[in-house]
Amino acid sequence: MRGDFIGSWPETWEAIWRPLTETGGIPADVYCDLYRELVDAFAVRPSIEVLADIIDDQHQSRQALIDSKAAQFSSEKALVRFFESVNDVLDDLQGQELTDRYFDLLSAFIEKYNLGYALRRPCALSPTLPGMFADVAEALKRLTSGNEHLASLYRAHEESVRDLRFGATEDRIKTCISKQFMMIEAIAASADGVTAKTFGDMCGQVQSWPHATVRESLKKLYGFASDYPGIRHAGSPESKLHDVGAHDMAAISIVLTGYAVYLAPKLDITLASFMAD
Repeated sequence: MRGDFIGSWPETWEAIWRPLTETGGIPADVYCDLYRELVDAFAVRPSIEVLADIIDDQHQSRQALIDSKAAQFSSEKALVRFFESVNDVLDDLQGQELTDRYFDLLSAFIEKYNLGYALRRPCALSPTLPGMFADVAEALKRLTSGNEHLASLYRAHEESVRDLRFGATEDRIKTCISKQFMMIEAIAASADGVTAKTFGDMCGQVQSWPHATVRESLKKLYGFASDYPGIRHAGSPESKLHDVGAHDMAAISIVLTGYAVYLAPKLDITLASFMAD
């Protein structure tokens, strides 16, 4: 799963719509109303004639809801708005009993598939900080998969992290940090307009920084990797304040993942598109 609603849409029928709509006492035309709302999230809406034919028939509407595909949706934001609008549809049909059931099913679905959203009553979806980080990390994986060189560096970094299961030794942690810096450097080198050969100069050619201090902070962090003994080079032993540990690796990994947004501004970040106007 990508951690978004579009990626997990195929699972919604069994997890949300079937248990919601096939319980006794639900009006038969619920599918008509749900599908009428759903088409607002489509990239290409059906014609007025086709839509009218579907939503005038509860059986066609049910099947159309089942058959709908993730590829039909115009954006994550449009689909999120659909999930929110369903609450009003159900409230009009049967009031709080039905909306409470929907809220519980949607909440369980978000938790089960680890989606990057928080659900608040009556039915408001908002991104979470863990969700945003996971979204950037997944976008980085997709970005590197399209380039053989970047993909090999991404795999090397992933494998170094997996090796920590055999013990988070200082040497393994240094390897993790080193592999991630290699990947970040390669991403910078592949950015549009970048021709420089050194990382500092690459950062200077990247045009997506919001402020010079952000650019300089990454260059300083790269300096840490170069100066700390055994990460990128032999380094300067006298500069070391303490042995790097798991907390250092976690902090540096999170920070470097965030910088990827500036080095590769075309990252396909789902939650960013959700928040955009």
